[in-house]
Amino acid sequence: MAVGSVEEPVEIFKARSDKREYRRIVLQNCLEVLLISDPETDKCAASMDVPVGYYSDPKGLEGLAHFLEHMLFYASEKYPVENSYSKYITQHGGSTNAFTSSENTNFHFDINADCFEEALDRFAQFFVKPLMSPDATTREIKAVDSENQNNLLSDGHRVYQLQKHLSAKDHPYHKFGTGSWDTLEVQPKARGLNTREELLKFYEENYSANLMHLVVYAKDCLDKAQTLVQSIFQEVPNTNRSYSPVTDQPCKSEHLQILVRAVPIKQGHRLMIVWPIIPGVIYYKEGPSIYLSHLIGHEGEGSLFYILKKLGWATSLSAGESSGGHHFSFFEVYIHLTDAGHDHFEDVVALLFKYIDLLRQAGACKWIFDELSAMSETDFHYQDKNSAIDYVVDVASNMQFYPPIDWLVGSSLPSRFSPDIIEAVLNELTPQNVRIFWVSTKFDGHTDSMEPWYGTTYSVEKITSSTIEQWMEKTPDGNLHLPVPNMFVPTDLSFKTVSNKMNFPVLLRKSPYSRLWYKPDTLFSMPKGYIIIDFSCPQSGSSPESIVLTSIFIRLLMDYLNEYAYYAEIAGLGYWISSHYNGFQVTVSGYNHKMRVLLEKVIDKITNFKVEPDRFFVIKELFTKQYQNFKFQQPYEQALYYCSLILREHAWSWKDELEVLPNLEVDDLVKFYPLLLSRMFLECYIAGNIDSKEAVSMIQHIEDAFYKGAQPLSRALFVSEHPSSRIIRLEESTNYFYAAEGLNTSDENSALVHYIQTHPDEYIKNVKRQLFVLIAKQPAFDQLRSVEQLGYITSLSRTSDAGVCGMQLIVQSSVKDPRYIELRFQAFLKMLESQLHDMSDDEFKRKVNALIDIKLEKFKNLSEETNYFWWEISGGTLRFDRIENEVAALKLITKTDLIDFFNEYVNVGAPKRKSLSLQVFGSSHSSEFKAEKVDPVEPNVVQIEDIFSFRRSRPLYPSFRGDISRLKAHDAEHQWD
Repeated sequence: MAVGSVEEPVEIFKARSDKREYRRIVLQNCLEVLLISDPETDKCAASMDVPVGYYSDPKGLEGLAHFLEHMLFYASEKYPVENSYSKYITQHGGSTNAFTSSENTNFHFDINADCFEEALDRFAQFFVKPLMSPDATTREIKAVDSENQNNLLSDGHRVYQLQKHLSAKDHPYHKFGTGSWDTLEVQPKARGLNTREELLKFYEENYSANLMHLVVYAKDCLDKAQTLVQSIFQEVPNTNRSYSPVTDQPCKSEHLQILVRAVPIKQGHRLMIVWPIIPGVIYYKEGPSIYLSHLIGHEGEGSLFYILKKLGWATSLSAGESSGGHHFSFFEVYIHLTDAGHDHFEDVVALLFKYIDLLRQAGACKWIFDELSAMSETDFHYQDKNSAIDYVVDVASNMQFYPPIDWLVGSSLPSRFSPDIIEAVLNELTPQNVRIFWVSTKFDGHTDSMEPWYGTTYSVEKITSSTIEQWMEKTPDGNLHLPVPNMFVPTDLSFKTVSNKMNFPVLLRKSPYSRLWYKPDTLFSMPKGYIIIDFSCPQSGSSPESIVLTSIFIRLLMDYLNEYAYYAEIAGLGYWISSHYNGFQVTVSGYNHKMRVLLEKVIDKITNFKVEPDRFFVIKELFTKQYQNFKFQQPYEQALYYCSLILREHAWSWKDELEVLPNLEVDDLVKFYPLLLSRMFLECYIAGNIDSKEAVSMIQHIEDAFYKGAQPLSRALFVSEHPSSRIIRLEESTNYFYAAEGLNTSDENSALVHYIQTHPDEYIKNVKRQLFVLIAKQPAFDQLRSVEQLGYITSLSRTSDAGVCGMQLIVQSSVKDPRYIELRFQAFLKMLESQLHDMSDDEFKRKVNALIDIKLEKFKNLSEETNYFWWEISGGTLRFDRIENEVAALKLITKTDLIDFFNEYVNVGAPKRKSLSLQVFGSSHSSEFKAEKVDPVEPNVVQIEDIFSFRRSRPLYPSFRGDISRLKAHDAEHQWD
């Protein structure tokens, strides 16, 4: 292809439903670019993928590639003001981020379409002439270190690093990729190295245009997008670097046939069985790993998981390829074990190898591959449109691995059946090639080694193939067999046209038992539907026992449905059941063809629920571990929990729920189940490719199942029984705070959540708050995170709970205590006050227009639309025309209005300011916590000592979930036919 031209167009395979246009070009500097034109988009985006990651870190400078990712976005020669790029992106409705993996680093952003040209130029300058100033170096090393501190107690990070640690020491896979203050500051300085100079050298050696891949997602036509990209990105230097992927294998003979026992942070038992395999990217058309993960990870009757579950040994299982690099990879089976499964570890491993033997004996089955291929093809051609920023990241990552024709597809479309290739990968899953990682708190005190980066304790022993064969000989196979053909594969993908192009849901049907809201697909033309049935059950949240029993009931339902519904899930039809304070919710979404079949099966399981004692105790054990692991949540998550517990009228402490759990028995659930369902109301929403008659028929079927018959399960709620969701009203001119020590004494991190309660849902105040947060969130991040280095996790965001609006600052820090962070937030607000006053009228208008653009952004798929309208329905606000009204309100706002709102509700000392500060003190700040308990409280500051006493003492905001008996149901015949 001619450089920088389109004289030799390259075919790029795209979905039949995809209306976007694509073009590959190569600039004069050899930068390979994919242009995407989408005239319907509201957001434009770009992603630059650079084929260098932490595998390329110089020895003794662990984390340098990751550090470069942090430094690159600070400033450039053309735009030298620090963080001006992030500020521009954020304040024009966009977002920006980056990540570093083993062999690539990806930089990306999105923004409102009318600001894309300048944003793209600012983005490009980081690859043309970045500054990476000396002033920013120390700050960002601290930011990297803070990120590492947040990961130290993450079992996912710990076990992954342990896997890498137990590999060849001279192989890049062995490296620690995050980096820390020690690896980027202390150790280099001790060896006489200047980290910034090493950083600049690393950039020069690895960031060359001929290695990079760029994806640009534009609203303009391809020709205009090409002109823009050529003018901006042709200045990216091309130093003609060559890319040398890692080709040798990380695991030598001494790293295979090993059994590793490791101690996690959280309660529980996990098993990872790993084999080095041929990378799937080499045979992406044949899809051997996809075929094998489909079978080994299957959950239908006769599958490995089905047998393990039936024996009470496992609660979940997943299988698939975990890519290590271009030329090596791993196949992993991940199993969550019960206590009994832990005790039967040898049998679990033996059953896995028996299932692999079954696959080997059966050979590669063409009908299974064809079914898998057909489902993959359907999913590709009817894929939901997702956000532009996610799309460009995925495609840019694909460009490194696949030819242009498959950039959009990647490895998602296996189409070439090759028994030899499938069996070649299958033959690598042997006892001679295995690495077994057995992770359990029961190994605490019984290990002899420690991984150096995360401090994970472990021990290793060799495990021979003959040992595994002995396990297999004494373990019965439990009737393992291959799956049957999938009855849920959709065959009717036709789209039902709707004559009435309605914009909002209508109340289609109303009875004493239910309300049905209905919204047909008028935007997406997809053969998909969405069903939400919300069961309001007054008994579900009446006590800690009822909360826990409802949760066990829901989990058992899904447990009973699993082997049946799994077939639907892999055919693109999913369901979920979740509990909440007022009951539980059933959601079904995906291809609409066989949606009713799955829905009716779920309803049948609910109406004919029976408690199976063996499964009850497995689920009870699972919940016990989940409650016990609550203390290992991140400190900021603990602070958010305290915030919710204080504000919500109906909320029980996790400690109370954990306390009642051990005493709950099978008979308790047997007695509770009919009580739970005895009085209910159903709030229903049906959307998508489902006609109104079918929607009404579905709800009628559900009503008949619960409310009709000689001995109905349920009756209608009394008016007084309808649930409400309310939160407490904080006192004006008062700053409340609640301080607690972190639940995990090993966690040094502290956290602050500062919540400001402003007003009940109301358009004018809503948009003032939204505009303020849009303006303030990037300066808050820059000042508190980048300049003051208070913590890697720092954010300012809007909140809405039970129709009451507010905002919250979250900061998690290992260097400063919450009280100090609180003072710095107050100082930031005073600084922001002068910035608001100094803002020009033109700048204010730009920010208003940016927020308007955000609000007018179109729904990209049925899920987005459903979530938006269901939020209005479930919250009781029912303001389906909210966007139009809030845009109209925005157009009337002045800068004075915004400043008045800030000075009335937000600023330090504001007369109507209502704030709640949640302070969680980590182990490194225990002395500050003790001082907090004895220091005198300042005026207008109230310390909350007892959450429940405080909650009972406060008035409540009214509930938006009031009586809507005034609403009349639409006539289905008249409205839709």
